[in-house]
Amino acid sequence: MEKNCKKVKWLSGEGLQIAVKREAKSKGEKERYEHLNAEFQRIARRDKKAFLRDQCKKIEENNRMGKTRDLFKKIRDTRGTFHAKMGSIKDRNGMDLTEAEDIKKRWQEYTEKLYKKDLHDPDNHDGVITDLEPDILECEVKWALESITTNKASGGDGIPVELFQILKDDAVKVLHSICQQIWKTQQWPEDWKRSVFIPIPKKGNAKECSNYCTIALISHASKVMLKILQARLQQYVNRELRDVQAGFRKGRGTRDQIANIHWIMEKAREFQKNIYFCFIDYAKAFDCVDHNQLWKILKEMGIPDHLICLLRNLYAGQEATVRTGHGTTDWFQIGKGVHQGCILSPCLFNLYAEYIMRNSGLEETQAGIKIAGRNINNLRYADDTTLLAESEEELNRLLMKVKVESEKVGLKLNIQKTKIMASGPITSWEIDGETVSDFNFGGSKITADGDCSHEIKRCLLLGRKVMTTLDSIFKSRDITLPTKVHLVKAMVFPVVMYGCESWTVKKAERRRIDAFELWCSRRLLRVPWTARRSNQSILKEISPGNSLEEMMLKLKLQYFGHLT
Repeated sequence: MEKNCKKVKWLSGEGLQIAVKREAKSKGEKERYEHLNAEFQRIARRDKKAFLRDQCKKIEENNRMGKTRDLFKKIRDTRGTFHAKMGSIKDRNGMDLTEAEDIKKRWQEYTEKLYKKDLHDPDNHDGVITDLEPDILECEVKWALESITTNKASGGDGIPVELFQILKDDAVKVLHSICQQIWKTQQWPEDWKRSVFIPIPKKGNAKECSNYCTIALISHASKVMLKILQARLQQYVNRELRDVQAGFRKGRGTRDQIANIHWIMEKAREFQKNIYFCFIDYAKAFDCVDHNQLWKILKEMGIPDHLICLLRNLYAGQEATVRTGHGTTDWFQIGKGVHQGCILSPCLFNLYAEYIMRNSGLEETQAGIKIAGRNINNLRYADDTTLLAESEEELNRLLMKVKVESEKVGLKLNIQKTKIMASGPITSWEIDGETVSDFNFGGSKITADGDCSHEIKRCLLLGRKVMTTLDSIFKSRDITLPTKVHLVKAMVFPVVMYGCESWTVKKAERRRIDAFELWCSRRLLRVPWTARRSNQSILKEISPGNSLEEMMLKLKLQYFGHLT
């Protein structure tokens, strides 16, 4: 019982003792139980109030001192953000596993099968390459070391990146020597080929291993070499990728594809054309990349043999372990896939996806949406692919081509998550896939009619939800009003403004946005709607600078400047 009570971080030792006594009651002690329960509730309220007051004082202090990281950490602790925890899981027959050893064995069984190499596809290694690319310079190592993000979990060796950054020039010299040796021999240290997988729960039943994505923790020392290798690959990646791919590219992001879809729908409506979308979802896309196919694709795309050999030897003989809440599994071999968490994975997967689209013939086909003399039939963000066409027959043909070419290189469509959305009627559809009237694309709600009002309402509701979760902070008298305003602008308004660059905001939406901002302001000042205070007096006391609507306009102008 004491162990369970300690999960509440704000409960004092006195409250904990009373809770234990209260639970140890006998059947005939109703009055004693009621007395202890009342005492426990009183102490619990006192402890929680003291804890929140102390946390709010620390939040105010961190804001005053400019300690942003500590500031938001305290906010997370105070509002009690929910974090899904890995508990019992099911075995392959659907039976619940609760014992630690059984859970570890199940995770090893699942991941080993997921990353198992296809036996029919042997690895034809060409050996060591003698025609080498230019040597690695010390300045490259220094740049790579400085660019690695701090405060990140270590790999299997347990060495934090901060240690290398403290050693400065000494670390640069040692790492330069190691990287140069790898560069010449194309042989990687065994420790650098080991990864620790952390299962992160996604949507769905948390007892199913398939509803987790595995994030790889790799050695920080290896990240230096990987960053240098990525920089050498980048020029080839930029040359080969089409501009419809916005995933993991400098100066591009989800807002570009959200804006593209909105503008395409506006143009289609302007010229009274129907538009058909297919939002493709791959099953475990990153985990199913076939290594031999990847090397062939890199060769076809003109990547130097030296870089391909380095990548091939990095992936040959890779090992991993899964870190669960019950300990780590045994080490096992990795035969396919590019790790989510590895620096090289995004650019390698982008080239893999580009090869699929090229072989599907999307460049040559006339199917798609014609805008300004250009034919657009697909938009991509990493593995999230959207196909576009003016008729369901055209869309069907595009999807069949992509499906066939994807399966040739080991990627399979997840039919349950592949969605079809159309502004016109659908008379027949031969491919399985749910037809929807709206779709959450890149975190933004896209509707078949192209109306932004639904998305604006959704974002305002999300903003209200964030405001409510921060209620204990905003009600505190230990936090000054300027700090509260700063927190609203940093944590609430960005949620509301996400994707606003491509919104068409009408009068009704403007009124909703203004009403939401006033609701936030009154909540900060603890002024109810029934109080006889004008909106102007509320805004004058808050003195927010730019209004929420003006901040949205500023984002729009910045984005258009970015496009030009």
